[in-house]
Amino acid sequence: MHAKIGDRVVVETERASQTARHGVIEEILQEEPPRFRVQWEDGHESILTPAAGALRVEKARRTKSRAT
Repeated sequence: MHAKIGDRVVVETERASQTARHGVIEEILQEEPPRFRVQWEDGHESILTPAAGALRVEKARRTKSRAT
């Protein structure tokens, strides 16, 4: 799993009644097995060690800077 600081993560749930959790990677603590410090969209922060297939990483959108 290749993730960088600023990438968005989506953690799917096993229950149909629960929605997926969305957050942003704030720090990469360990590459293998992956451990990330994540800021969740509800404002909470936690250390995440995802199980196989439970996490989707969406690359951070890079913005182009304009010269003035």
